[in-house]
Amino acid sequence: MVQTITKGIKALVAEANDKVKTISVEEASSLYNKNTHVFIDLRDIREIQRSGKIPGAFSCPRGMLEFWIDPDSPYHKEIFNQKKSYVFYCASGWRSALSAQTAQVMGLSPVCHMDGGFTAWGKADQPIEEYEK
Repeated sequence: MVQTITKGIKALVAEANDKVKTISVEEASSLYNKNTHVFIDLRDIREIQRSGKIPGAFSCPRGMLEFWIDPDSPYHKEIFNQKKSYVFYCASGWRSALSAQTAQVMGLSPVCHMDGGFTAWGKADQPIEEYEK
């Protein structure tokens, strides 16, 4: 049996972008050093090892997001239990749009995601923290 996908990734990302706040790299760069915002890097650890991350960002693999947000989960991370704004980013902005939407549906607030992701951050010559083993 051949699968028929009725809603593709482009439609899912477009829907997410309609429901969550998207910020530019310029806006994100003005926030990343403030104690009022937590930057969440959703990329796989291998991506971070290759290219680094935004200084001070918290690494949360996309596959663990819901488990780490939920305080009733045995995998909950306290970083998601703060009165702060959460800025999600990935490599290009697709995973972060979906993640911000999921976090918002779960009740995490306020959340947004960075347009263009880490790729846009690097192209804008913003600070990058190298991966430390």
